[in-house]
Amino acid sequence: MGANSKVMYVEKLTLETGTPVQWPVIVGTIPVLASAFQPRAGLRQAVDEARRDGHTVVLASDNPDTTPTGPGTRTPVQVMTGGGGVGKTQLAAAYAREALKDGTDLVLWTPATESQQILTTYAQAALRVRAPGCTGEDMQADAQAFLNWLAATDRHWLVVLDDVTDLDAIEPWWPDSQRGTGWALTTTRLKDPRLTGGGRRRVEIDVYTPEEADVYLQARLTSEAMAHLLDDRSAALAEALGHLPLALSHAAAYMLRENTHSATYLQRFIESSARLDEVLPPWADTERYGRQITTTLLLALDATDQDPHGALARAALHITALLDPTGHPAALWHTPALTAHLATHQRPHRPHRVFLRRRTPQPTPVTGDDVQAALRLLHRYSLITYDTTADQHHAVRIHPLTARAMRETTTEDQQPPLATAVADALLQIWPEIDPTQPELATTLRANTSALADHTHNHLWHSEGHYVLYRAGRSLLNAGLVASATTYWQNMVTTSHQLLGDDNPHTLAARVELGVSYVQEGHIDAAIDLLGRVVVDSERLLGSDHSSTHIVRGNLAAAYWQAGRTDEAIELQERVVADSTRLLGSDHPDTLTGHGNLAVSYGKAGRTDEAMHLLEQVVADRERLLGDNHPHTLITRSSLATAYRQAGCTNESIGLLEQVVADCERVLGNDHPDTLAARGNLANSYQQAGRTRESIAIEERMVAEWERVLGGDHPNTLGARGRLAILYRQTGRVSEAIELLQRLVADIERHMGPDHPNSEGARAALSQWQALEK
Repeated sequence: MGANSKVMYVEKLTLETGTPVQWPVIVGTIPVLASAFQPRAGLRQAVDEARRDGHTVVLASDNPDTTPTGPGTRTPVQVMTGGGGVGKTQLAAAYAREALKDGTDLVLWTPATESQQILTTYAQAALRVRAPGCTGEDMQADAQAFLNWLAATDRHWLVVLDDVTDLDAIEPWWPDSQRGTGWALTTTRLKDPRLTGGGRRRVEIDVYTPEEADVYLQARLTSEAMAHLLDDRSAALAEALGHLPLALSHAAAYMLRENTHSATYLQRFIESSARLDEVLPPWADTERYGRQITTTLLLALDATDQDPHGALARAALHITALLDPTGHPAALWHTPALTAHLATHQRPHRPHRVFLRRRTPQPTPVTGDDVQAALRLLHRYSLITYDTTADQHHAVRIHPLTARAMRETTTEDQQPPLATAVADALLQIWPEIDPTQPELATTLRANTSALADHTHNHLWHSEGHYVLYRAGRSLLNAGLVASATTYWQNMVTTSHQLLGDDNPHTLAARVELGVSYVQEGHIDAAIDLLGRVVVDSERLLGSDHSSTHIVRGNLAAAYWQAGRTDEAIELQERVVADSTRLLGSDHPDTLTGHGNLAVSYGKAGRTDEAMHLLEQVVADRERLLGDNHPHTLITRSSLATAYRQAGCTNESIGLLEQVVADCERVLGNDHPDTLAARGNLANSYQQAGRTRESIAIEERMVAEWERVLGGDHPNTLGARGRLAILYRQTGRVSEAIELLQRLVADIERHMGPDHPNSEGARAALSQWQALEK
């Protein structure tokens, strides 16, 4: 959820529940149909028959062994598969728009390249349709409430999942209509046989037929009163383009803008295609479409080069080709990094010779108007989609095949500065606090991933570019702990291979992996890794280096998580002393060290020291960072815990209730720090005798920790232990013992039988069982 997630989300729900739902409901942005869109009657007939048929139907020539099965019981789901550039998304968009015209109550469109996109859209839909159980407080729960609503409603609906790339991620989110009033449409380039499971029918999408290609060209040019450009070579042109919709779109745009006849374009296409052997060898064209797209791209760029903004347009297309095809923010083009890069490609202004001087010319500054003109030029030639009115985070989009063709034309010497400029630009629009702008953070992570994939090792030419580290930290900030661990494992491997074990950037990646291990609950692995990094940092950087202090602090935090409190305090006291001496008392690392030390004091029973130290850290962080900074909120939560330990229960509850609200607003409902603050509040309620409120929170906490961090995470295990205690206190003894028995087994399996938590849990279970005899 976004900023102020609980407060704003719940307020929106409350405001809307007083008025009836305004049907139809449209969720997501349905793509605009391309000029001269072709309905493709043959494909539509296949889709319509599959929709009406109660059988599982697979329409795919590449899977001849698939046979129909008996009547399905799930929602008809049409899965349109095919290579790039064949028009899958356009056909799906046509169905979505026609569904609205036909009176369909709900039409939902969502990109489906990752599960977070689906979750966000489903949660928004749950609010819009007043799905039972939707609270506005939990994105995943609201998404599930929407699925339940789809299954039970009598309303007619259509859900479109565009560009599925990961079947494992999407599996829990397939829509179902038990009443038969809804259907789903999916586009994908996957050929996985699992696509035909669960009542889904696959429809294979291919290029235009010759007749469809002819109709497209006729309609496209006639719509702009340029039909005279079509001649007796139009059919030959369509054939040369492989009847590929994307290539025909490029060609039609060129013919319209350049007033070029079919025969002339065909001749230029043949001549340009002959130049491709070095750019795109035949063996590289794995989808059979690369040469046509690359050729039409080169012809379009030859034309745009004649425009005053042509050089900028070509440079902008090189940049766009490195990013996520589903889109990136328009704000990226106004960053200093990209404007400086584009300035080196700006066509120089040449003054009259009388004013020429013998000196190195400076790059002409690039203005926002220049950039917009270049992007609009690319849009006119159908090379990109530039639309700032729909989705601000995906304002500039490119077809994957166009992007691939452009990357094939990028020379080796162009790649390093391009990679660096784009990476710098992504950093310059990255929000300081990810949870305040979660959709933007998700988009930036997707674009960083695409950039890393497309630039190979150029982001590692002398060191790992910071955007790679920022993306990994963003995963942890979003609470995506398992994904973060996998990410950092890959980063460590790559850095080791390219930079070596002793490089500071490899050390930094290993530290981040250790932090992920702590967050994921793999404490022993974290201690082992961070301990080795401390030794390596002292050897390579020195004992007083700031990076050495940071890793010591992380190791101390891992000790604390493992119950090794004395070791944690000893190491943290050293970290605080060194940080104060070298960095100053106001440095963020110093404040973090003080906060961690105070928490350890509290765990060791040194409550007065913990309170005094935390009060000072809260005051310093409020002064330096502000009231709403995540670090300020975390320290306030720790201070409230210290108040509770000191017996100041009312003060603890008052502070924690405010901290929970602020964390939900700033970090989001699912962030681990928000969940931790809720858990602390439950503890304070328990101490105050407000047992029912404490149980309600802890039951929710067990489910949320398990969903966010997994069943074996220490936070999940701790919540289950507290819930067992609460059950016993309220007389629910059998439930308490059963819960504690399972907990003992899980703690011993995860932490080992000799861990203090294992020993404590076993002792409690023995005591409870003895009392019951």
